Parts: sequence; structure tokens; C-alpha cells
Amino acid sequence: MIKLVAFLGNYGLEYEKTRHNVAWQFARELPFYDRLNWLTKFKGEYAAVETEKLAEYFAQTGMYAKKDGTAPLVPQNAPEKIYFLKPFTYMNLSGESVLELAHFFKIDAKEILVVHDELELPLGTVSLKWSGGLGGHNGLRSMKACFGTADFWRLRFGLTKPLNRDIADYVLSPFSNDEQEVLSQTFSATNELFAKFLLSTEENQQRLLQVWNKKKIV
Repeated sequence: MIKLVAFLGNYGLEYEKTRHNVAWQFARELPFYDRLNWLTKFKGEYAAVETEKLAEYFAQTGMYAKKDGTAPLVPQNAPEKIYFLKPFTYMNLSGESVLELAHFFKIDAKEILVVHDELELPLGTVSLKWSGGLGGHNGLRSMKACFGTADFWRLRFGLTKPLNRDIADYVLSPFSNDEQEVLSQTFSATNELFAKFLLSTEENQQRLLQVWNKKKIV
């Protein structure tokens, strides 16, 4: 099961609303985000929440609940706590921050969900992925270099690869108003998946993977 969610992005106000910071934007729009107690440590900002409490947050905010509106069940083998991390190392050194927290709390790479932007997917598309290639993403490269493996989970938000434009300039540029609206709709539609995945056993993870391998939202 997932013990750590790492939202990859670049630190600083100038990067706050850029395409490369999709993961941080998703984090901030999570309905329970403001209920977390964020602390500065591990070369970033992190929060820890008891898994039972997180399940209650899911129900209270309408992300995911039983039919009667109460908190979803937490599996018996679920971790006591789930950690959330926003590295402050900048994208190309993200793995250093993630590794520090993972080592401190004894978390394996396979128990990590990395949330990041994906150029090879169109805007409005979400993809849940296990391991595999890095797609030239500097944050993922740093993760593999630090952990010595690419065997970690990824939640990818499509950006749409530009034609005849410098990639570095593109990912560090802000979304247009129309694009931001598409992104917000995509985030909202992904909330239930995110909640379900954090409370999923390995068997249920595979089921979600089949449904969300590449899903067009907007």
C-alpha cells in the first residue's frame, strides 16, 4: 500500500502556476489540503496524517465515502500514517528530498506515489502508472537515481506536447485561462481515484490501474 505521496514541482512564486508544477496545483486543490499540518523538513515541506483520519477527511469532503456517507473502510494492512511531500530541491533533484523522508520513515520505493506532469499525454488526461520508463522527466530521473529503481507508482497529468516550441520554456510557462479551467475539471474528476488508491490493497491497485491507465477526463 501507499505510504508516501510525493508531489513534484519547482519551489518559488515564479513557478507556482507553471505547467511543470501541475502536481503542486493538484495538491493545493485537494479538498483536505488545508487540514494537513505542513512542516519544513527533508529538503521540502511534508505532512503526516493517520490513515483512519485521512479516510474521514475523504468522506467529509465528498472525495470518497460509503453509500451512507461515512468514511470508507481502511484495510487491515494499511500503514498507520500516510505522508505527503513537496520537495523544495527543484525538479531535477526531487529524488533527494523524497529519499530523505523515505529513509527516515522506512518507506520502500514501491510504497511511493509520485504525482507529476506528463508531456506525452494531452491536457485533460490522467494516467496511473506502475514503474516503466521515465519519459525524459527530470524529476523521475532523479527519483530513479536516488532510489536505484524505477519501481514506484506515478499519477500523471497530461500537458500536451507543444509543436515548434522549446520544451523548457513551455513547461516553465503558465497555463492559459482556458487550460486552467480544463485542469481544474481534471483535478476534480481525479479526486476519487486519488482517495481510493491511497486506501487500496495491492489487488485493488491493479484494478484501478486497468481503469486509469490512460483516461481522458475533459
